[in-house]
Amino acid sequence: MIIVGVDYHPSVQQVAFLDTETGETGERRLSHSDGEAERFYRDLQRRQVKVRVGIEATGHARWFERLLAELNFELWIGDPARIKAARVSTLQACHYAP
Repeated sequence: MIIVGVDYHPSVQQVAFLDTETGETGERRLSHSDGEAERFYRDLQRRQVKVRVGIEATGHARWFERLLAELNFELWIGDPARIKAARVSTLQACHYAP
């Protein structure tokens, strides 16, 4: 399985990914206007592996959600407030030194 975390913006997305079979990881910045983002996901589909994509809920990503549905990718949409709260508590735990 390939797991992709997406920081989505109207014109670009920053992605971090993990291939759970090989352990390969990476990060990329993908443009929407020139089709780079769509090519990235279609290339994943051609690899015929299971793909899970996680993204914060946003009103600007409808085309992206439709693309992932077309490709039969699993899409997890998170509540931005809950994600932020989890991130803050995780950071606080990391910086706590007794």
